[in-house]
Amino acid sequence: MDFTKKVVLITGGSSGIGLATACLLAASGADVWILARDPEKLKSAEAQIKAARQSTEQQTGTLVADVSNESQVTGVINRWISQVGTPDIVINSAGIVEPGYFENQSVEIFRQMMDVDFFGVLHVIKAVIPGMIARQSGHIVNISSGAGFVGWYGYSAYGSSKFAVRGLSEYLRTEMKPFGIKVSVVFPFDTETPQLEYDDLHKPPETKVLSGMIGSPVKADAVARSIVRGISRGNFYIIPGLDIQVLYFLYSAFPGIVLPILDYLVNIALKRTHSTRRKLAHS
Repeated sequence: MDFTKKVVLITGGSSGIGLATACLLAASGADVWILARDPEKLKSAEAQIKAARQSTEQQTGTLVADVSNESQVTGVINRWISQVGTPDIVINSAGIVEPGYFENQSVEIFRQMMDVDFFGVLHVIKAVIPGMIARQSGHIVNISSGAGFVGWYGYSAYGSSKFAVRGLSEYLRTEMKPFGIKVSVVFPFDTETPQLEYDDLHKPPETKVLSGMIGSPVKADAVARSIVRGISRGNFYIIPGLDIQVLYFLYSAFPGIVLPILDYLVNIALKRTHSTRRKLAHS
């Protein structure tokens, strides 16, 4: 795909995967706008995107909104569309994480994960989809997670919201295809971002051990390259990293084999952390 002058909107574009993807698309000739909550972070991120551009004639800009607030998102994006037009590509990268043991996480935490990680995606899509349908083209890219295709210890709230993103993406792919609109869903695992820094501080010790078993975190730039390559190829599933690709294939094809393996790895993590949960599980 030639990204020259393509209009791109990226939520969560002020840091992490969103910012890395914004810079890469700007370097590929696209006009890039980023949406996030913090004006100061947006300002700093925009400077990085401008520095990455092929040409100073490319447009860049920022939108301030909380994706969990439907009316705010709708108003901000509708005003932007009235000035710029319907975007060619929308990348939903905004998200938060709150790891923890299921029994210790309140229902409010589950709601918060859904409000930002799922409804935040839905609100943005609802704002842009009428224009894409009218134009009969567009590409929606939703960032799920490795925890969005396999239940990963310590992420019952976060992972549930990311499973929902995967499900929404699969339904959209089917329903939007007749309108010429493409849909992609991305399954990154641990990625070096501010979100991972928060995650590492709060995840259960067993989850830390399990994360170490699947390898070191990847760079946000590497995930961004996978996303841009996937968009260019029109891929529905975008899975950055060979190890996660193998896990996805095995889990999809042989769940009866993979689930006992996951149980075995969790048991190792319980042993290594001397977890009282292991004692309870065997009492």
